Amino acid sequence: MTLPVLEHYADGSYRSELRWNPTCKSADHRPIPVRVVEYTLPGIAKAERSYRLVTTVLQPQRAPAEELAILYHERWEIETAFDEFKTHLRGTQRVLRSKTPELVRQEVWGFLLAHFALRGLMHDAALGALPRARDPDTMSFTHTLRVVRRTLPHMAAIPPSGPRPPRMRSADGAPRGGSGTREPQPRPRRAPRREAKDE
Repeated sequence: MTLPVLEHYADGSYRSELRWNPTCKSADHRPIPVRVVEYTLPGIAKAERSYRLVTTVLQPQRAPAEELAILYHERWEIETAFDEFKTHLRGTQRVLRSKTPELVRQEVWGFLLAHFALRGLMHDAALGALPRARDPDTMSFTHTLRVVRRTLPHMAAIPPSGPRPPRMRSADGAPRGGSGTREPQPRPRRAPRREAKDE
């Protein structure tokens, strides 16, 4: 796309305009005033040769070129969060199991809380990393999810109503006041999987 340079600004950006061309479907042929920020990312692996950001914020003092370039790349992190939420966290490949609006809202809140808890864990782990803290963005969400899924079955589970009171037993040692059902037995511990050194 050709963007004519109409005026240079002190922050390195320039004023331009988006002009109508034969591929446009708009009936309005008037040009749209824009500001263009062109920049590179030296030292970044797999970076494009150059980037060109087009904005309708025309005043450099309101949004300096460097600030826009940084925010543009940060903006894509929400797409990563959506991917974590929709693809990795669901697990069962079903959108939602609930059948009523109230239960759907409850289930969505559950997913959001689980995502928030995992991201909080990643944040704490990144800040406590040795020999020095690291950027939480460099940590893998799927790896964190796998670690938590492997760890949860070994945690003690307490039912929402609290721990059960001790059951009364008769003189012969059999439980009293029940329907003869057996006490739940703890699951046998599985052999540990091979885990990465940094877990």
